[in-house]
Amino acid sequence: MDYVVEMLNIRKEFPGIVANDNITLQVKKGEIHALLGENGAGKSTLMNVLFGLYQPEKGEIRVNEEPVKITDPNVANDLGIGMVHQHFMLVEPFTVTQNIILGSEPTKFGKINLKEAEKKVQELSDRYGLRVDAKAKISDISVGMQQRVEILKTLYRGAEVLIFDEPTAVLTPQEITELMEIMHSLTAEGKSIILITHKLKEIMEISERCTVIRKGKGIDTLNVADTNVTELASLMVGRNVSFKTDKTPAEPKETVLKIQNLKVRDKRKVDMVKGMDLEVRAGEIVGVAGVDGNGQSELVEAITGLQKSESGTIQFNHKDITNLSPRKVTESGVGHIPQDRHKYGLVLDFTIGENMVLQTYYQKPYSKYKTLNYKEIYQKAEGLIDEYDVRTPSVYTKARALSGGNQQKAIIGREIDRSPDLLIAAQPTRGLDVGAIEFIHHRLIEERDKGKAVLLISFELDEILDLSDRIAVMFDGKNVAEVKPEETDENELGLLMAGSTKEKAGDQQ
Repeated sequence: MDYVVEMLNIRKEFPGIVANDNITLQVKKGEIHALLGENGAGKSTLMNVLFGLYQPEKGEIRVNEEPVKITDPNVANDLGIGMVHQHFMLVEPFTVTQNIILGSEPTKFGKINLKEAEKKVQELSDRYGLRVDAKAKISDISVGMQQRVEILKTLYRGAEVLIFDEPTAVLTPQEITELMEIMHSLTAEGKSIILITHKLKEIMEISERCTVIRKGKGIDTLNVADTNVTELASLMVGRNVSFKTDKTPAEPKETVLKIQNLKVRDKRKVDMVKGMDLEVRAGEIVGVAGVDGNGQSELVEAITGLQKSESGTIQFNHKDITNLSPRKVTESGVGHIPQDRHKYGLVLDFTIGENMVLQTYYQKPYSKYKTLNYKEIYQKAEGLIDEYDVRTPSVYTKARALSGGNQQKAIIGREIDRSPDLLIAAQPTRGLDVGAIEFIHHRLIEERDKGKAVLLISFELDEILDLSDRIAVMFDGKNVAEVKPEETDENELGLLMAGSTKEKAGDQQ
C-alpha cells in the first residue's frame, strides 16, 4: 500500500521517561488520520519527531516510501510536512502576511516584496476557503482566524502533509465546524492530515482511520467506520469510561455569590458585560453557556479581581468584593481554574512543585520568617500530583515541560485542595482526554456535594448540560435566560446563545 508518511518503530526518550516506545504510524495520501491518546501519552512528542523538533533514538521515517532523516523543521518543510501547533507561533504586532512569510520572505532587488507575498497569501486563503485578510494584524483577529494563519503558514511553504495538534481546543463550536470544512477541502486537493486530538466525537465525524497510543506505546490502528466512541475511549485509557456523570439532585442552600447589574469593559475599553445579574448558591453548579466573546471572560476576571468593573456589585458570602485585588479575592475563599492556563494559571518556568503552592506560598507551613520552606512545598506537591494523576517525571520538572492536560490537572488540584466556598471553573476540561474529563467532572460534583458553590463556564454544551444544576445563558454581556438542564437541550441552548428569547427558542424547536 502507498503511504505518504511512515513512522516505523519510533522510540524517543527523555531523562527518566520513554515518551515513544516502538510506535508505528502509517498515513495514506488524501486521508485525515487521527492520533488519539491520553494527556501525556506521547502524541505531540511523536509529531515533534516527524516535524524534526526531536530526534528519535530508534526507528525509521519514510516519506513517499523513501527513508529520510528529518534533522530540523526546515528539512520537514522541504519534504512537504507542516505543523499547526496547539499554542500558536505568531508575532502579534505583525500582519497576517508578515507572519506567514517569516523566514521565507520573497525578495526583489534585495528588499522584501510584501505586495507579491500578500497576493499569494490571499490566493491561498481563497482557494482553501480560509477567508483570512492578508493585511490584518494578528492582535486584531480572533483565535479561530489566528489558527487559519497557522494553516496558511504551512500551505505557503508547500506542505502536502499537515499535522494539526489539538486544533479545536480553543475554538467555538461554529469555528470547529468551519475548521472541519477546511480540512475536507485540503484533503480533496490531495493533502494528508494527521489530527492529534482526544475529542472522540470529532474523530468519528472527520477521520478515516485512527491510531491509538497509550502510555507511549502503539495500541492499534482502526478504520473509524468500524468502531465507536466507547471502544476508542477504552483503548485510549485502558478501561471502560463513563460519558454520563452520575449525580444526585442538588440541594442548594444560602446564596454564596450575588452579582447585580455588573458592567465590565475589556482592555480595549469596549463594554463586554452590560448589566449582568447572577446568583450561585451553596451546593449547586451553575453553568454559564454562551458563544465565546459574549462577556464570559470579563465576568470571570471581574469576580476574581483580574479586571476592574465599571459599575454594579459582586457580593460573596454577603460581603462586597467588587474590585478587590486577586489575592484578597482568593483569601476570602474563591478558587479559580482560569480559561488561559498559561497566562493566569501557571508560571511556566517554575517547577510544577512551586506551581502547586502559587496561592499559598506566603502562608505557613510553606513560608517561615519570609523564607520558603521547600521541603513542605514539595511534600505538598507530591501529594497533589499523586491524587490528581499529574503525569510528570518529578516535582522538580518545569511546568512548561508538561502536556497541556497535565498542566490543567495540576491547576485543578491546587484550586480544589484549598476547598474554596466558591469554585470558578472556566473551561476546566479544555484539552483534556475522556479519562481526565471524567475525573474532573467527579471532582466538581464532589465539591458541590460538600456544600460548595461552583460556577462553570464552558463552550462544551454537553459538559454544561451534564454537570449543571442550573444554566444561565449569556448573550451580549447579559444573563438572557435561565433554564434547567433536564428541561432543555443543545438545540434550544444554541438558539438562546444566538440571542433568541426563551419563547422563540421553544417555538423553533
